[in-house]
Amino acid sequence: MLNKPCTVDMKVCLKSLHLINPTVLTSGVLGVSYSLMKRVEEAGAGAITTKTITKEPREGYWNPVFVDLGYGYVNAIGLRNPGVDVFREEIRRAKKIIRIPIIGSVGGRDLDEFVYVAEEMLEAGCDSLELNLSCPHVSGYGGDIGSDVELTSKIIKEVKSISEKPVSAKLSASHAKKNFIEKYIDAGIDIIAAINTLRAMVVNIDSMTPVLSNIVGGLSGPCIRPIALAVIYDIHREFPDIPLIGVGGVEDWMSAVEMILVGASAVGIGSAIAKKGLSIFKEIVKGLEKYMEEKGFRSVKDLTGYIHRN
Repeated sequence: MLNKPCTVDMKVCLKSLHLINPTVLTSGVLGVSYSLMKRVEEAGAGAITTKTITKEPREGYWNPVFVDLGYGYVNAIGLRNPGVDVFREEIRRAKKIIRIPIIGSVGGRDLDEFVYVAEEMLEAGCDSLELNLSCPHVSGYGGDIGSDVELTSKIIKEVKSISEKPVSAKLSASHAKKNFIEKYIDAGIDIIAAINTLRAMVVNIDSMTPVLSNIVGGLSGPCIRPIALAVIYDIHREFPDIPLIGVGGVEDWMSAVEMILVGASAVGIGSAIAKKGLSIFKEIVKGLEKYMEEKGFRSVKDLTGYIHRN
């Protein structure tokens, strides 16, 4: 244990992206309008990730699209979004009233769509971009794109060529492999966010039918945290210099500490908002700060990846 510090530095740096604390609103939760983004900032988040935005509007899937399992959630929204030509106005409005970083989540079916959406999001004022390479339940997007490492490497390289802002890749557990990440780093990726939801299904035995309209969705919540921890641990062990955003089942300050100990520089908050509301951001920050004071850590950076040093 270290000597007890007088103060704790909660700030983190993800390349040139500066956060006042290590909590990040994950994509697909509340990053849908400038007013909601402002509420997230006021709740104490360190950064905001928007919904995944595509070139054309997407209506998403019909209800039911969300199931609470008690131990986690399964959802299939279908990348519902208004399209980048409309959404860029929300970003412009948000940048006038929000001081914390806004990370624009970019989706696409091919290289051209990724580049087009990325350009528009940057022009609107996003402080960083996140490439959605892992949504598990929309054909032709997300995980379907992420399974092709050559294509995703080209996407990263092209987006990096137009962006002076940091670019991250949102990866699934199945694609967070050493050989994939090596190619992403060669292509210029700055940050990795992992993991996205896991492909899942819920069945109603009374009606003998799938519960979700799309049949399959993405599993999130505390039940996937052990998987996310193992993925973040492995990535940090192999690539200790790349900043990581640990996502998957962070529901309180203790689970945030777990993510940081195994290698995350910041933690994504998503599903937990459904149960705890936006107060979870301040709850995690206060709990993390108290934990570091008690353990004698002076900064989040000192805590990041501590397990690997012992």
